[in-house]
Amino acid sequence: MTATRNIIIVDDAPLIQAGLSAALKGEGFDVVGQAATALEAVDMAKEHQADLMLLDVLMPGISGLDVVDTIIDVSPKTKVVLLTSSESEEDLLKAIKAGARGYIIKDTPMPELVRKLNDVLEGGAVVSPYMGGLLFDTVAHLLRHRDLSSSRKPALTGREIEVLESIAAGATSREVGEKLFISENTVKNHVRNILDKLGLGSRNEAVMFAVREGLISLD
Repeated sequence: MTATRNIIIVDDAPLIQAGLSAALKGEGFDVVGQAATALEAVDMAKEHQADLMLLDVLMPGISGLDVVDTIIDVSPKTKVVLLTSSESEEDLLKAIKAGARGYIIKDTPMPELVRKLNDVLEGGAVVSPYMGGLLFDTVAHLLRHRDLSSSRKPALTGREIEVLESIAAGATSREVGEKLFISENTVKNHVRNILDKLGLGSRNEAVMFAVREGLISLD
């Protein structure tokens, strides 16, 4: 565990702020500053260069989320942990993108909160269980999409890509056949195979997929 455990507490509710301060002092944290707004949080971070900042999200005026990156800019050593009532996936992802090291829901029991803060001080990143579930769901969705794209790309043959290039240029099946010296039925078979491989429903969808994946160009 780190030698120092300096922390700044930011919450617009005086009772919550006071309760957190008393509880964390009792757990050995040195509460070096308290603030009630996002702008005050930035000033506190710059002044104290604390190890941790426990930052509320939903505050009057500027949201805590909107100053996470600024806090890190003015005090790079400060690890920002959001303590919030918001269970929004959008807020969670915004916090991670801004550089926060934790996203904890306010009804978290104090012993668990202390453990999570110590984990952050030791280099970890923490989220409440429910938010962790949302995060895993999001990552899983992104990975499935990436794997699907990766598996689709090499599935098309050179001839199938040529067919798509001609279709993208506005050619009919007959015109594609004439250009590639194959029959119209063969062209239709190629299109059917392309749609089956990609799991798509139309020629236009196949063309847009091929463009998006860099297989063909609309130039």
